[in-house]
Amino acid sequence: MARVKGAITTRKRRKKVLKLAKGYFGSKSRHFKMAKQAVMKSGNYAYIGRKHKKRDFRRLWITRISAACKANGMNYSTFMNGLKKAGVTLNRKMLSEIAISDPAAFTALVEQAKAAK
Repeated sequence: MARVKGAITTRKRRKKVLKLAKGYFGSKSRHFKMAKQAVMKSGNYAYIGRKHKKRDFRRLWITRISAACKANGMNYSTFMNGLKKAGVTLNRKMLSEIAISDPAAFTALVEQAKAAK
């Protein structure tokens, strides 16, 4: 039986890494060893970035809701507490969209939160 050499598998693996490193500066896009390190690092950044994205959007929504609440003479925490007591189950993303697109509806929500206090 013929001996199987690993060159095809090795070449395939290296080409995959170099393809992922396409567009990197200098040796990082040409040399396998440096490309592998750069791809591993960028993968870690991408993984962390996916977690940060969720955090950042939540912060943005809260900032928008807070600004709209202040315009209606209420602060964010009392508004959210009032909504919870009133039984309104809108998430922060939808609340921020309402605050931007329909200020009248948001004012009605603020009044509902004040009444439930």
